[in-house]
Amino acid sequence: MDLSIVVVNWNTRELLRRCLDSLPAATEGLSAETIVVDNNSTDGSAAMVRAHYPQVHLVENGENAGFVRATNQGITLSRGRYVLLLNSDTVAPPGSLARMVAFMEDHPDAGAAGPKLVNPDGSFQASYARFPTLLSESLSAFGLNRRLYGPYHPSPSPRPDDRPAPVDWVPGASLLLRRMALEAVGPLDEGFWMYSEDTDLCYRIHRAGWKVYYLPDVEIVHFGGASSKQCRPESVGRLYRSKMRFFRKHYGFLPALLLGIAIATAYGVKTAIATLTLPFPARRAPARAQFRTARRVWEGCWQILTDAQNGRAAPPESG
Repeated sequence: MDLSIVVVNWNTRELLRRCLDSLPAATEGLSAETIVVDNNSTDGSAAMVRAHYPQVHLVENGENAGFVRATNQGITLSRGRYVLLLNSDTVAPPGSLARMVAFMEDHPDAGAAGPKLVNPDGSFQASYARFPTLLSESLSAFGLNRRLYGPYHPSPSPRPDDRPAPVDWVPGASLLLRRMALEAVGPLDEGFWMYSEDTDLCYRIHRAGWKVYYLPDVEIVHFGGASSKQCRPESVGRLYRSKMRFFRKHYGFLPALLLGIAIATAYGVKTAIATLTLPFPARRAPARAQFRTARRVWEGCWQILTDAQNGRAAPPESG
């Protein structure tokens, strides 16, 4: 088996349909399997897969197990020499996945690779980045990073002369993994519910002596955030909790503490601004959403810091 494609789904039925429809042409010439792990969707996603894609290996969870745990379920069932983590809100053009596998075959030093991600209109989407730093993540929390470093930060802006090249990390929306590298570093860290698990995996792949490549000559269409948009305050809270966990895991307690202070301050400022808009009826609903988001962010940061202070790894989220 050349390639195993692992797709995690939560209430993205029609996007999932587009994704699955694109795979036969994208993998032409390869022996490939597709594994869909459904996180207890309520929109009929699982029934759609059963009815229209009998060749797909469908796993139906009785609860929302989270993106990371569900992905690991799919990886455990996979048989390919390469494993592709693919979001349900993507479309793979004809030949795209076959070209990615061919690149890996020609570059035995590659432990992982990611394509150029593009929006449905063909415009560039952030596709690779350097590992996070205290400065970059602090600026991001305040919303200043893209003002200072360009509209795609933390990804560099696209260039017409881009060539395949080693990078720090590529997003898990479309992340091709060599089985040998995956076995060397282990599966995704289930302490991350969602977000930063791809950065963490690429970090571990680098430390194990493999390279991670960005492939700008292969494009994958990514609609982006289809699942996370359904629960935005919780998603933002999980985003910053995951960033904090990455810092604590790989950089240590002090950098995580400093990042937590920066994040908490940024959301304190945002909450103060939202409070000033409460007298205006049209702004009350957004202000209340900002309050909920800030609370989720503060709770997540506090949990990571207190768990670290007590010498414990932050436990996986349960919902």
